[in-house]
Amino acid sequence: MAVVAISLKMYFSRKQMLDYCACLVRLLGDTGVSRRGVELAVLPDFLTVPRVCEELLPAGIRVGSQDICADDRGAFTGEISGRDLAELGVSVAEIGHVERRLLYHEDRPLIHRKVLAAWRNGLIPLLCVGEKERVGSQMAAEICTHQIQEAVGTDMDSPLWVAYEPLWAIGADKPAPKEYVREVCECLREILHGRQSAVLYGGSAGPGVLTDLGGAVDGVFLGRFAHEPSAFVEVVREASQLMGPVVTEMR
Repeated sequence: MAVVAISLKMYFSRKQMLDYCACLVRLLGDTGVSRRGVELAVLPDFLTVPRVCEELLPAGIRVGSQDICADDRGAFTGEISGRDLAELGVSVAEIGHVERRLLYHEDRPLIHRKVLAAWRNGLIPLLCVGEKERVGSQMAAEICTHQIQEAVGTDMDSPLWVAYEPLWAIGADKPAPKEYVREVCECLREILHGRQSAVLYGGSAGPGVLTDLGGAVDGVFLGRFAHEPSAFVEVVREASQLMGPVVTEMR
């Protein structure tokens, strides 16, 4: 099963976010694009999660959160409980994005606790990993593997999506070389073999990336390239033509 996911971060107003979702559902229906073998997930801002769930869940599209509190209840001002997210219909929780690590100083022990919180509440962690500086692909794979191991601990059975994003390529003039990304992702898939997992590429991902990377990834984690719903749909079309066996099933 291929995965096509997107985080809209805090780019859209509430109206823009809801219009995006309505347009996405409409385009998927109007164009008749095949979704066979493809999981779709949209991660909106927190304020629109309830309405986005109403719009997307009936269309068979997962809704994700862009963060999750490591605790389910208590005196944690401003945090969002995984228990409440699950009750709304959210099924994916993004964890460990570089912006959370750098801007909000989230360390690896906290990321591990957030992964556990996602699993505890029946959510799939979408764990973001990546090396800060360009190194050899083997070293990059080792760095990312260490990040994954610290995040998941001893759990080898619970579902996990891993988004590989080489930090040095974010916002760069040129994306990371295809062969470099391919080699890193193939290593990560090998490490995760045997568990319910998917390795997604999230470094400036957009239409054509899945084709370029061949079978080295299980999907893509989209960003600004898919701020137009039509671009999202184009990637879904591409994924349905390329990807193979089931990774996880819609809950």
